[in-house]
Amino acid sequence: MPQSALPRLSGDCPRRCLHCWARALSLCAALGSVELHDLEKLGKETRFASKESLFSEDENASKVYSLTQGVARLYRLLPDGRRHIVGFALPGDFLGTTLSDRYSFSADAITPIVACRFSKEGFSRFADDKPNMLRRMNEFEVRELHLARNQMLLLSSRSAEQKVALFLIGWRDRIARLGEEPKTLPLPMKRRDIADFLGLTIETVSRTFTQLEREKVIINVPKGFRLLNLARAEALAWT
Repeated sequence: MPQSALPRLSGDCPRRCLHCWARALSLCAALGSVELHDLEKLGKETRFASKESLFSEDENASKVYSLTQGVARLYRLLPDGRRHIVGFALPGDFLGTTLSDRYSFSADAITPIVACRFSKEGFSRFADDKPNMLRRMNEFEVRELHLARNQMLLLSSRSAEQKVALFLIGWRDRIARLGEEPKTLPLPMKRRDIADFLGLTIETVSRTFTQLEREKVIINVPKGFRLLNLARAEALAWT
C-alpha cells in the first residue's frame, strides 16, 4: 500500500491528518484544515498487529475506526459455528458505524493495521453540523450497498470459476482506487478467507486458482497474483 504523505500545508494544523495519504479516500476528505484540527483532537491513532481484533460482533458499539494502513477482515459467526466473511476493509474505509448499540459483525487485522479511533458518540456529534461530511458519509453508505450487492452476486448461482474471477476483478478495482496498479496484486488474505467470502470450500478455491492459471488468465505468486487477461476474466465473471 502507498506510504507517501500528502504535501505539508502551512498554518496551525495537525500534522498527522494533513500528512495522511489515506485522507483523500476517507470521510476526512470532506473537511478543511480547521475541521481536521478539531477532528484530530477527538481521535487517537491506534495500531493493531496481524490477527488482532478491532471489535467483535454483539460487543458494545462505542468506537468507530478510519483505516489508514493495512487490510481488515469483516465477518459474522453463523448459528452452526461457521464463519461468514462479509468483506475486506482497505485504507480509507470507515468501520463500526451502526444504528444499533451493538456491532453487527467482527473485524480483525489480516495485516498490521493503523486506524484513527473515535468514540462513536463524539464522532456523531462532530459530523452532525457538517453537511459536507454528512454527504460524504452518505456516499460511503451507497458504496457499501454496492459492495453488498456484489457479494450477493458472488453468492448467487454462479460457478466457482465465475465467483473467483469476479472476486479478483473487484479486488483489482479496489487496489486501483488506492492509487496503485501494480503488476502483482497483493492478496494478503488466506485462501480460506476467500472461500468463506465466496461461499466455497478452500479446496474449490485453490483448484479454481490453479485452473485460472492453467487458462493463462492469472499467474499465482506468493501472497498475490498477476492478471494476465482482464478481458477473459471479465468474460468469465459476467457470463
